[in-house]
Amino acid sequence: MLVVEDDRSTRELHRAALTHAGYRVVAVEDGVDALRYLDSHGPPAAMVLDLGLPRLHGTDLHREMTAHKLTERVPVVVVTGEDRIIDERDFSCVLRKPIDPEKLVAAVEHCLHQRESRE
Repeated sequence: MLVVEDDRSTRELHRAALTHAGYRVVAVEDGVDALRYLDSHGPPAAMVLDLGLPRLHGTDLHREMTAHKLTERVPVVVVTGEDRIIDERDFSCVLRKPIDPEKLVAAVEHCLHQRESRE
């Protein structure tokens, strides 16, 4: 599981909730670090993605991922505080901040179950 979140306390909250739910979690603070992780470790089972990231915006990271065969099918749960309109069809799930940790875990589990159902 890859968590991409620039706010340290939110990143740690997401990491703790998902780790407590039994997932192995790697957390990075921006889209550039996420791309480096993907290049060196391959695709995660799922990604929790903030959109308002420094250096590489979350939508740009997602566009990069969907352009590559290896990462195009990674379920992406967006957790964002941005007010702009998001086309939810582009992502597995969109949650608005602040988010309850249990809702985050439920969304990730739902996305992983949907992925397994399609494969």
